[in-house]
Amino acid sequence: MAKLKTKFTQLVSLKKKEVQKSEKEVQQKNVDLENAKNALQNSYTSLNEVMPPSNGAMTQLLASRVLLQSARVQIKHNQEWIQFAQTQLENANQQLKQDMIEYEKYKYLELQEIKNIMKKIKLQEAKELDEIALITFNKKR
Repeated sequence: MAKLKTKFTQLVSLKKKEVQKSEKEVQQKNVDLENAKNALQNSYTSLNEVMPPSNGAMTQLLASRVLLQSARVQIKHNQEWIQFAQTQLENANQQLKQDMIEYEKYKYLELQEIKNIMKKIKLQEAKELDEIALITFNKKR
């Protein structure tokens, strides 16, 4: 049986596409968050690799200090990036949840509309069968 078209059919199709788009967005935000976490881990590794000189020229000590400061700045930046990525992921999850609710709502309305159409069709078929039965009954008399 062909799928019945209702006034909600196009809306259901549109909402389904929005849900799929939101799902892709959530996936991308998860990837972004993982990238941020990896960058932070790499920053910590870089910080641990910087060894301050225990003896030598003052320029080596200053250079080491600059490297340590740079690594700390990078760590702070990556921590902020993680917070930003987490916020973006939360927003994307909220949007996905909202899109799914709307999709389910319109799907339900479409189903109710289809049930009403089917009920009308069955009622019409019953009337037609009653008419045929009356005509057949009257012919036999």
